[in-house]
Amino acid sequence: MQGAKLLPTGKGARFELQLDRAPASYQVFTLDNPHRAVIDLGDARLRGGLGSFDTTGTAVRGVRSGIRNGRDLRIVIDLAGPAAVRGSTLAATAASPALLLVELLPPGLSVGDAPPATKPPAPAAAPKRGTATAPPAASTGTGLRDIVVAIDAGHGGQDPGALGPGGLREKNLVLAISRELKAAVDREPGYRAVLVRTGDYFIPLAQRPAIARRAGADVMLSIHADAFHRTAAHGASVYALSQRGATSETAKYLAERENRSDLLGGSVALRDKDPVLAEVILDLSMTATLNHSLHLGDQVLTAMGAVNELHKHKVEQAGFVVLKSPDMPSVLVETGFISNPGEARKLADSGHQRRLATAIFSGVRRHFSVHPPDGTRIAWQQRNGHGLGRTHIIDRGDTLSGIAERYNISVNQLKTHNGLSSAVIRAGQTLKIPGSS
Repeated sequence: MQGAKLLPTGKGARFELQLDRAPASYQVFTLDNPHRAVIDLGDARLRGGLGSFDTTGTAVRGVRSGIRNGRDLRIVIDLAGPAAVRGSTLAATAASPALLLVELLPPGLSVGDAPPATKPPAPAAAPKRGTATAPPAASTGTGLRDIVVAIDAGHGGQDPGALGPGGLREKNLVLAISRELKAAVDREPGYRAVLVRTGDYFIPLAQRPAIARRAGADVMLSIHADAFHRTAAHGASVYALSQRGATSETAKYLAERENRSDLLGGSVALRDKDPVLAEVILDLSMTATLNHSLHLGDQVLTAMGAVNELHKHKVEQAGFVVLKSPDMPSVLVETGFISNPGEARKLADSGHQRRLATAIFSGVRRHFSVHPPDGTRIAWQQRNGHGLGRTHIIDRGDTLSGIAERYNISVNQLKTHNGLSSAVIRAGQTLKIPGSS
């Protein structure tokens, strides 16, 4: 064990252990009289002492450790009262060591989307894009799984992100929007959301896609609030990864600002330390994933334009670390400029947050109406015309003849079924698809 941290998360606390290697086994559980959380790690040792912890704002009274059975490590977290606990592990990357994460919350509260505390599963090959196997909770009970949407609230913990008027902090703002977005996703049959960050703590940038992938995510949405030195700057933006660097000076500025925040978490920036990832990005699989990311971003941007002014009317591209996943479409959504006083007031309004979340998810649904992942309920409905029926949301560049050919029907069938008197269609319009001829 390399070291440990105790971080308040608003509703509870998060205990982090840095590991030299994955533990042979581990258990996390609670005991009463007195209240305490216990972490048992098989065949493990502390490299040094645990040190001292600032327990301000938490229910933690102290942390201690000892050796069991001559070779196992036990860490005991003394608590002021009962707590719900859950543990999870994060594999080591070029940017950060392996971690054991333990969430501590009052009983009855959700401890987020981390898997239950148990021995970590054997490493598995990364799933191919669109075919990631979701956890059992994502099953619909018919052998078809839900589409899993990972929502990453930017910054957190010691990294507040951009600062707005009146002490408004980006980390708090985007977490609130992310929770609204999760609620919108979870209300839709055939979809399920997971939050990458569930409270006020920092996660290194390179680990965020790993958390999403472990949850079986089909896409990842990284939620941020923009900032610029000119307070007049305003509007929402959507970014996908660029293989050739940023496509504008603003995109370059943002990429530098977001990537720099990784250093605040005590790890090394990924962009100059991981040649393997750079090689993967150049692979053809990355090109296919990027195409899906651009389509997803375009749908999200179009939907957001109905509830918020846009800073740019096309998807921008930049070298954000959180978007560098070769097998999972990802976009970064800048919900508006926190540095603009008027826009900051809107972003802090719960009603506007809800409207933004609804619009973002509308774009996600449009994307998956065209590219539903295999093995999902949505893909099955699209192919078989059951449940919600087959529909097609028009993308930019679509034509009636092209849509008709895709579904093996005639243009006249398509026009008649939708009451169209001409061949004029617009992006975002939904067409009902009649039975195949």
